[in-house]
Amino acid sequence: MLNSLYIQNFVLIDNLDIRFTNAFSVVTGETGAGKSIMLGALALVLGQRADARSIKNGADKCVIEAEFNISAYQLQSIFESHDMEYDPETCIMRRELFATGKSRAFINDSPVSLAAMKELGNHLIDIHSQHQNLLLADNRFQLSVVDIITGRKDISDNYRNEYQRFQGLKKQLNELREKATQAKKDEDYIRFQLEQLDEAALNSGEQEELEQESEILSHAEEIKGGLYKITALLNGDEQNGLQYIKEALSACDALDRYYSKATGFSERLRSAYIDLSDLASEVEVQAEDVEFNPERLDWVNERLNVIYNLQQKHHVSTVDELIALQSRYQQQLTQIDSFDEEIESLEKQKKESYNALLAKGRKLTEVRKKAAGSIAKRLVDMVKPLGMPNTRFRIDFIERKEPGPDGMDEIQFMFSANKSGDLERVAQTASGGEISRLMLCIKALIAGHTALPSIIFDEVDTGVSGDIADKMGDIMEELGRKMQVVTITHLPQIAAKGKEHFFVYKEDIHNQTVTRIRQLTKTERVTEIARMLSGATLTEASIANAKDLLKGVI
Repeated sequence: MLNSLYIQNFVLIDNLDIRFTNAFSVVTGETGAGKSIMLGALALVLGQRADARSIKNGADKCVIEAEFNISAYQLQSIFESHDMEYDPETCIMRRELFATGKSRAFINDSPVSLAAMKELGNHLIDIHSQHQNLLLADNRFQLSVVDIITGRKDISDNYRNEYQRFQGLKKQLNELREKATQAKKDEDYIRFQLEQLDEAALNSGEQEELEQESEILSHAEEIKGGLYKITALLNGDEQNGLQYIKEALSACDALDRYYSKATGFSERLRSAYIDLSDLASEVEVQAEDVEFNPERLDWVNERLNVIYNLQQKHHVSTVDELIALQSRYQQQLTQIDSFDEEIESLEKQKKESYNALLAKGRKLTEVRKKAAGSIAKRLVDMVKPLGMPNTRFRIDFIERKEPGPDGMDEIQFMFSANKSGDLERVAQTASGGEISRLMLCIKALIAGHTALPSIIFDEVDTGVSGDIADKMGDIMEELGRKMQVVTITHLPQIAAKGKEHFFVYKEDIHNQTVTRIRQLTKTERVTEIARMLSGATLTEASIANAKDLLKGVI
């Protein structure tokens, strides 16, 4: 419910702070006093787009803040989906408009988007104006009315869950088919590329080894000559390095008897002699192994050319990247080969889901049709006392060719205010006043089956008077026992039924006109109801009539 509404610098309102109760409240005032301004401010705080012209003339900033008690609405999921701070008891929504054209929105003092504010606002308050009566012709609204009054949310939720599953499978299948079609187009290309890579029979590290072997084969003569020279210098037939080291070692051994440091020299020379002897033997073996082999060199270079060409073609620089590409091509071909199986499996799932959807849709239709007669009767019983004694009403069902998001039905509210003649679609045959009364009764029916948000009726009683107005007031008063109801009205019969009465008026202050609102006392209520009955001039009869209307209320 709406606990309070604070407005600062909005149109003609300089500063307004209204406190509401959960009772049935009425708002009255002269035409043009500013009742619609208050609703405009409330619409902004519920997420409507702002206009800098709404700021009071001369002000730089406008602030509108509404505090709600949300304990009955279980709105935690909405707060979580928008990453907003959640208080299970209270929600404060605030809009700030600036003369520069900028606007800011806050929920519980955290900045939010207008979309988040609007989504939350739709769960908190229902502003019912004559414009909203257009909903009565909307098929989705009609279906929602039937579903709410039917009270079988479990069945409608089961259907919607299956519908979402079916749509998901349908989308998944379409995407897979598109993917398969594109893959089929690419299949020949992929197979050709893979065959080239398979033919190459690449191995990791192969390129480095081949490049090294090519270098050796290309310079075999230089390498062989160099190795022979090393062997000769280390261990040739004539004087050589090993011979010199051996002689130096003998000299050190001779000094060892009387020069202690010679022992260390001997060990180092002996170690060097062993290492160089091994090296000489190894180099000699390598020299024998190195041969100029033009056939092998041609093969190595051809193999490298295959690798280089593949790297250039596929824009990579290593054999490992080519092997990875080969693996991807293999996976793509495997996937192409498996598309038919995947498509077949998804088609089967889709068919099963479609059949389940039809079954749940038929169940939903059955429940709706079963409740439709009762809904029509209850609505007629409520509407007849409102100056429509000959009302006839029926809910017609039209089966859809394909299931929709809210079922397999299109329904039509069929209406006639006369005893004779065919029933026609309500939007085509009902007058504005008749639609207004129908909507009031529908809201009353809905309130008995669900936790509706607070509701504000904005002059929905236009065009009625006398006994009909009194009956409409009774409906609003009954609604006020189940939920918070605020009614803006010009009719004394309705105004007299409110538990709280707010009066909107204009006041001239310092060469400017401002809109004010105040809660009336018991005595002030008598005067205001009398004024609504007789006009500007109060009479004893109008005051007595006002007291009679307010009997039992004050």
